[in-house]
Amino acid sequence: MSDLSRNLRNRHIQLIAFGGTIGVGLFLGSARAIHSAGPALILAYAIGGVAIFFIMRALGELLTYRPVAGSFATYADEFCGPFAGFVTGWSYWFAWVVTAMAELTAIGIYVRFWFPDVPQWLPGLVALLVLYGTNLLAVRVYGELEFWFALIKVVTIVGLIVAGLVVIVFHVGDLGASASFSNLWSHGGLLPHGLLGVLLTMQIVMFAYEGVELIGVTAGEARDPAVVLPRATNGIIVRILIFYIGAVIIIMSLVPWTELSPEVSPFVYVFEKMRIPAAAALINLVVITAASSSCNSGIFSTGRMLWALAQRGQAPRVFATLNRGRVPGHAIHATAVLLLIGIALNKWVPERVFTWVTSIALVGTFWTWGIILVSHRNYRRAVAAGKAAAAPFRMPGAPFANWLVLAFLAAVSGLLALDADQRVALYVAPVWFALLGIGYAALRATQRATR
Repeated sequence: MSDLSRNLRNRHIQLIAFGGTIGVGLFLGSARAIHSAGPALILAYAIGGVAIFFIMRALGELLTYRPVAGSFATYADEFCGPFAGFVTGWSYWFAWVVTAMAELTAIGIYVRFWFPDVPQWLPGLVALLVLYGTNLLAVRVYGELEFWFALIKVVTIVGLIVAGLVVIVFHVGDLGASASFSNLWSHGGLLPHGLLGVLLTMQIVMFAYEGVELIGVTAGEARDPAVVLPRATNGIIVRILIFYIGAVIIIMSLVPWTELSPEVSPFVYVFEKMRIPAAAALINLVVITAASSSCNSGIFSTGRMLWALAQRGQAPRVFATLNRGRVPGHAIHATAVLLLIGIALNKWVPERVFTWVTSIALVGTFWTWGIILVSHRNYRRAVAAGKAAAAPFRMPGAPFANWLVLAFLAAVSGLLALDADQRVALYVAPVWFALLGIGYAALRATQRATR
């Protein structure tokens, strides 16, 4: 058993990517973003969404050219060189390990809604053990679990938007008297903290979009990838923009943004204010499910990326083996062990761990998104030179859109320096890439010695 099984259907892939993206960034991270930017957060999500559109269309074109589990790392290796492939694979693995730590942190925060005396690290540890076990089973089991996880999130967000519109338009319930779209500009204007407020939220906005590229990781296990992957790529872009922007507009129309606490999920707060019986507890359960879903996707993606790296000889060979369920068991073991660091951080620095890990996660994510754009540009050159087959699914605006989005990602990276807690990512980044450089040099030396 040397290859992954293609047992993920269209509905699985659509909701795996959706589930990976709709997680702590929206349900908890939006609370801090609203506090920093107010209604201008809508603009931040829209700007970030445009960048994501071009990234996903570039990835979609590469996926239809050659659907493989290594995805962006494989394309980087082919179109940018083996060092780029090495850095991309390991950086994406790193990004999702850290992101999963953020999701486990969120689970600990959410559980304390009911049990305030429970230490923040304990619920995260329990969730990690459950999700770790699930990921060791056949991919079809993972796909089904993630399908239902994601479906719960979709239903919740749609429910919020529909119920919110009813309250705003027909002025029903306790919120009806004050709920209005005018709340978006009546409390300090659309830009209450100016453009600086928008800029300071771009880190959490782009972190919220992390996971959209999971479609690429599922490529090696997709049935009929030529049909499924383009459909999933287009669908995920539209849905994410509607759900992110739509949900934020409704939340800040139902209650003035100044009432929202940066420490409480705005979803929980708004449903509680609607006085729907047990709504706050139910939504809290949903956001725990959302965080679990995103963490589940993280364990899935890191396992596949380590497997793909080992297949190319860029990771220890033990990670290239599959278990009886035809999933990369040893790679999943390694990820789960490292996630225990996140549990430890929740024990030692529970009040700062969320901002730290979401900022650090962007190091690997931005590299991955950037390399997708560069690989796409080089792929188009290879097509023009007759060295690669043209894909039927094409990204619009290339190569100008590639350069514009790369510049945008570089600008957001620089903005991390404006916040003391987010600045930790800028300290971690050079250390991480230096380690990768040393690791690659050692790998090349070993390969030369064994020839």
